[in-house]
Amino acid sequence: MSAPDLPPPPAAVPGAPGDRALGAMLGLAVGDALGAPAENMKPSQIRRRWGRIEGYVEDDPAGTDDTEYAIFSGLLLAAHGSALTVAHVEAAWHQWIADRDEGPFRGAGFSERGTLENLRRGLAAPISAQHRHAWSDGLAMRAAPFGVFAAGRPTEAARLVAIDGTVSHDGEGIYGGRAVAAGVATAMVGVPPGPSTSSGPGGTPITDAVIAAALSVVPEDSWTARSLRRAVGAAQRCRHDPGMTQLGTERAVRSAVVVGGYPWTDLAPEAVGLAFGAFAAAGGDFTRSVLTAVNMGRDADTTAAVAGALAGALGGAAAIPEHWTAAIGPARGSCLPSMAGYHVRDIAELLAPAGVPAGAAV
Repeated sequence: MSAPDLPPPPAAVPGAPGDRALGAMLGLAVGDALGAPAENMKPSQIRRRWGRIEGYVEDDPAGTDDTEYAIFSGLLLAAHGSALTVAHVEAAWHQWIADRDEGPFRGAGFSERGTLENLRRGLAAPISAQHRHAWSDGLAMRAAPFGVFAAGRPTEAARLVAIDGTVSHDGEGIYGGRAVAAGVATAMVGVPPGPSTSSGPGGTPITDAVIAAALSVVPEDSWTARSLRRAVGAAQRCRHDPGMTQLGTERAVRSAVVVGGYPWTDLAPEAVGLAFGAFAAAGGDFTRSVLTAVNMGRDADTTAAVAGALAGALGGAAAIPEHWTAAIGPARGSCLPSMAGYHVRDIAELLAPAGVPAGAAV
């Protein structure tokens, strides 16, 4: 079964409606661009170089593989919807990435490299996911589009992202993607935080509902679930401590899940835990969610992208500072040449569910 040909990338439309889908996708791209310079850094290194990161630290901020792979998965999902199969995904990896003539692969995480090596050797899914980094956060980083598409249906979002991930991930790598997709799907229909809307039905905070949805689609005893619970627990304790500083919160969340001394920073359980911990510590506020994630370091572009997608889905595009969204342009194809020219706005428009405007409770 073949993947559909890519449509030509449309021009980005400034001032597109500030709906939840746009908030989720712009939130992902903004978080990615904010976190990219701090990727693989320790918090102490971040502080020595920039003090505390409070915005873009580069003159020409841009997204990384997180944004380009999210666009890739978004286009695939737009083409097939709930009928998506592993065969569709594998065909798209071949047609849009592995079999193209644009020269060597330009870069991404180890899970993507391992997957492409296997596909180019003629291996098929799920064997294509049998590489040393099948547990990475490479699926989690591209999971937000599935939550956008399946707004209010976290189980469906988790099912679809697992289909996507079968080509490239296994075990904890799949669980990380499922947690993010389900969280975004729930945030898409939640009441955004505010003075009079700080909780959802029955008095349950909407951030708790988002977290509960993420936990509901992964095994209770999985590493992903344990990390997520530990990070969120640390964040919640900090929120109830009137003497807790922002730096103290970041240290508490980070120490709850980070595997000290481990050289790889792309562990899905760790990255997903940090992202949800940042989201919980900020009470769903967009700016605080992404900056908390960025300043904790490690795989900062991915953790901030996930936190940004969650908070953006909850608050809509209007919750994201305009000077941050203004810097987000079409994908440059620095990782995936086939994605050059596509904008996350395009994906939001393709996947936006009908009847879920920004700020609406459903």
